[in-house]
Amino acid sequence: MLNDIERTLFHEQTILSRLDALGAQITREYDGRELTVIAVLNGSILFVADLMRRIQLPLRLDCISVSSYHGGTESSGTVTLDQTSMPDVAGRHVLILDDILDTGRTLHAIRRRLHEETSALSVRICVLLRKAKMRAEELDADYVGFDIGDEFVVGYGLDYREQYRNLPFIGVLKPSALAADAVCP
Repeated sequence: MLNDIERTLFHEQTILSRLDALGAQITREYDGRELTVIAVLNGSILFVADLMRRIQLPLRLDCISVSSYHGGTESSGTVTLDQTSMPDVAGRHVLILDDILDTGRTLHAIRRRLHEETSALSVRICVLLRKAKMRAEELDADYVGFDIGDEFVVGYGLDYREQYRNLPFIGVLKPSALAADAVCP
């Protein structure tokens, strides 16, 4: 796996230090409020686990499974939510945690469903990574770990064809790793 990485963007300690700051900020801003964290699976699982331990508030955790990449490097343009209904967040403040803000389609769809189907007091978004690019949906995150260029990244929960999630850092995948995979079934 390491041979497939072109370069490292963020080492594990850099990520964890940034999560310390994010956790402290979220703790301050939600102090005294009922908070529900909604984790967008599967890519955010490491981010969610590490960030939640840094939020010094009682909170509730719900998870939703959503996909828009379907195994490739570009969003398919179709967002699939695997739930028939959204978590019960009535009277609560909601913080959606996701690994990356790319096209905006996934987070836009989740936020729209939460507003339509629940009586949440507020819905905010926290992402580990925000790509610098035009979005298909007008959307931004309220909390951002790191801004990155428009590159395909893996590690720390982010994957390519369900691989590389377990890398402890975030790195850019070599084009040859993508090209080699494209010719293999």
